[in-house]
Amino acid sequence: MQILMMRQLTRRPSPARATRPLRRLPAALLAATLALAGCAASGSSSDEARHPAGTVVQVPEDFPTVQQAVDVAREGDTVLVHPGVYPESVRITKPRIVLRGTDRNGVVLDGGVRLVNGITVTGAGSVVENLTVHGYLANGVLFTGVTDEHLQRHGAGGSAYDPLDTGRFPPVQGFRASRVTAYDNGLYGIYAFDARGGVIEDSYASGQADSGIYVGQCKPCDTLVHGNTVERNAVGIELTNASDGLSILGNRVVDNRVGVTVNSNDLESLAPQHGAVIAGNVIADNNAADTPEQADGGFGIGLGIGGGTANQVLRNLVQGNRAAGVIVTDPPGHPASGNRVEGNRATGNGVDLVLASTDPGNCFAGNTPDTQSPDGLEGLAACGAQGRGPLPGGRPATVMAPPGVPFHQVRAPAAQPSLPDPAAPGRPATDLPGPVDPDRYALPTDTTAVPQPR
Repeated sequence: MQILMMRQLTRRPSPARATRPLRRLPAALLAATLALAGCAASGSSSDEARHPAGTVVQVPEDFPTVQQAVDVAREGDTVLVHPGVYPESVRITKPRIVLRGTDRNGVVLDGGVRLVNGITVTGAGSVVENLTVHGYLANGVLFTGVTDEHLQRHGAGGSAYDPLDTGRFPPVQGFRASRVTAYDNGLYGIYAFDARGGVIEDSYASGQADSGIYVGQCKPCDTLVHGNTVERNAVGIELTNASDGLSILGNRVVDNRVGVTVNSNDLESLAPQHGAVIAGNVIADNNAADTPEQADGGFGIGLGIGGGTANQVLRNLVQGNRAAGVIVTDPPGHPASGNRVEGNRATGNGVDLVLASTDPGNCFAGNTPDTQSPDGLEGLAACGAQGRGPLPGGRPATVMAPPGVPFHQVRAPAAQPSLPDPAAPGRPATDLPGPVDPDRYALPTDTTAVPQPR
């Protein structure tokens, strides 16, 4: 079974994929959407509007729309948005802008299932925090070095070319998403593509037709994803061609179709994926039927590595995923190699640990599984073993995926914790992610809470 790793919604689909629901916008709808997005993103230029005194630009006190306030803001300013529904797409192109809501649940950017991206950030060191984005045809929040607006409007950073021209579009340096609620968007909730030196934290993502949180096409990524809750997405957290300095720590990934995927493929640049640390997460019950359909039909998988290399999967609670808890497999052209799966509690899954890769470099040690495939996996693929050959391919349990639901019909989330002091000075995204210590994240014991560092 080749699990979901090659779905890549935003890349050019094969003829078979082109017929799948939710994968591409119809041409007429896309054309109309682009026109609407262009209108929504336009506003008064900084040449035409007066900058208020100080370093805070307020919406709607100073300007009626978020985009007008962002256009006027200067480097280092905070754009402070007060409660209301803002039916617009916002582009942040200046560096070190902090876009912040005063009330995470009351400040809502609403795409109305007609605009493409909610907030697109190409300005280095910029921040999006303490607000909600939902109902966009592509992404809730996109951080990217792709500055071509036409390409962005096709859905995301890498949708209109493959692979990315990394010379033309160097990665945006420095980004942060904090206390963002992203729900019911057509591709990704929070999307970092061609971006490095960032943090995605304390956020919530549900109802995305692809992934709640996606980190893609960065090397090194130097990115930390921690303290987030992702649920009722097609895929919870996805990493594709995302390498080095990438840490996925202390997240709660539950009730998606698939929990976490780590992929290499040639539809994007910078393959193979390499060197992520995935530690101290809850990855449970990823079998939810009230979710958008996954592109390649993946369902009931906790954590899948498809062609990733030299990743560390440490101290995760992986429970109740009907097909497989942890599975390592080889997509075409990208053998999974050098992956270390250690100290996890995998229990109550269809098969707890599965090694479907033929590469002898992957190892399993110190886990507490009930079932393994092939039988005796931890002994056959023990870490530190020398000179062993390929193992017989393991298999997950067979699970029939139920029909999906339209992304915009996934139920809205409950209110999420807001920033305690929204009037505090803004903090741009510089020198991130800072010190990262995976050892602070112990093996979780509770599937209902977001894991906390010790």
